[in-house]
Amino acid sequence: MYNPATGERSAEVELASGSEVDAAVAKAVTAARDWRHASLSQRAGVLFAFRQLLHERTAELSAIVTAEHGKVLSDSAGEIARGLENVEFAAGVPQLLKGGFSEQASTGVDVYSIRQPLGVVAGITPFNFPVMVPLWMCANAIACGNAFILKPSEKDPSASLFLAQMWKDAGLPDGVFTVLQGDKEAVDALLVHPDVAAVSFVGSTPIARYIYEAGTAQGKRVQALGGAKNHALVLPDADVEMAADAVVSAAYGSAGERCMALSVTVAVGDVADRLVDALAARLPKLKVGDGTHPDTDIGPLITAEHRDKVAGYIGAGAKAGATLVVDGRDEEVPAGGFFLGTTLMDHVTPEMTVYTDEIFGPVLCVVRAETYEQGLALINDNPYANGTAIFTRDGGAARQFQYDVQVGMVGINVPVPVPVAYYSFGGWKASLFGDTHMYGAEGMSFYTRGKVVTSRWPDPATSAVDLGFPRTR
Repeated sequence: MYNPATGERSAEVELASGSEVDAAVAKAVTAARDWRHASLSQRAGVLFAFRQLLHERTAELSAIVTAEHGKVLSDSAGEIARGLENVEFAAGVPQLLKGGFSEQASTGVDVYSIRQPLGVVAGITPFNFPVMVPLWMCANAIACGNAFILKPSEKDPSASLFLAQMWKDAGLPDGVFTVLQGDKEAVDALLVHPDVAAVSFVGSTPIARYIYEAGTAQGKRVQALGGAKNHALVLPDADVEMAADAVVSAAYGSAGERCMALSVTVAVGDVADRLVDALAARLPKLKVGDGTHPDTDIGPLITAEHRDKVAGYIGAGAKAGATLVVDGRDEEVPAGGFFLGTTLMDHVTPEMTVYTDEIFGPVLCVVRAETYEQGLALINDNPYANGTAIFTRDGGAARQFQYDVQVGMVGINVPVPVPVAYYSFGGWKASLFGDTHMYGAEGMSFYTRGKVVTSRWPDPATSAVDLGFPRTR
């Protein structure tokens, strides 16, 4: 493991073997049996305590994230704040798990529904959000009465251990939250283990597809969130300065290593030249450097290999005919770390690899469209459908866009439309494998099973054999 700001080796991660996965699951099975009996009030109490600890220790946890991921401290704190929102939502579990009740559904018969935990569930999370994404999963899973096993990225694993300690300090019983460091061997062991009932995943599309197919083949419930190629559609009537601020923030924040980053801007009609000029004017003001420094805007990429891969995409785009308005490879950056400057490409076309592939770096592509219809078609034809945004002053155009666009999360003059905790996160098409989005109401549903009870308490004197099909009238 490396500090991406210095390039220095910082620690070693011991990867779990298959037998260690089995031991962790066995402990979780025992813990889940006891935890499901905890009252909803008891579970909520642990979540409230965990929420308070997370709030109090944000600075310490932010430093851990920045040291291992590289993102600036304010971005690390923002990630934690968004994860904390999900903990607050899950703390409302007594209300969220209320079932339905129908009195006198038939004569003397009542019918009611309840939701019960699955048992042991697992989460496999990416390097780019080592706190927020685990909290998308574990808060809801634990609130619902499950035991949760977290397999974080081996690139920045320490935040997961910090979370484990906070869960313990909050009063969560041993075995209800387990961190399992590992690689593909550990993942595969979780996917085939008969005592793991469900798996949540966030990562690239090829791995998401693999997780979904392997997990469902074993009869598991799986939600696997994949890659993205998020577009911003900028209409001619948009406030260009506001749109440029928003696009730059969304494209280059966290060095572009976000699944909700705006990596493509579709400029419609005569707004293109004005928009490109406005974007280019902002980039020299962004400082690339160590994320611990207060004046840094953009930190390093996660590894040297990934930095070189992103730089390769820039070269391929230029060779394919894109206009390099700003070339991040030419920017002066600190020595030693895995840094890359911001890149802006104009006149990008859909067949170029900089458009077709998820680059996951500080690279923004501008595609020009003559009309709204052409821009919309470009977005809808893309195999990814995670997030999108439109910038306009026309309410009618915005409403038509949110109705027509085939994408799971839509922003109207909002560049990163990550839903608040009481809605749910997830895309369409190749950005999601499974039919349940993450966190929010759908998250509570994912980590529970429904059960319907039909109840009758008749007078014994009226009891008789009746072989007819039960009727409700």
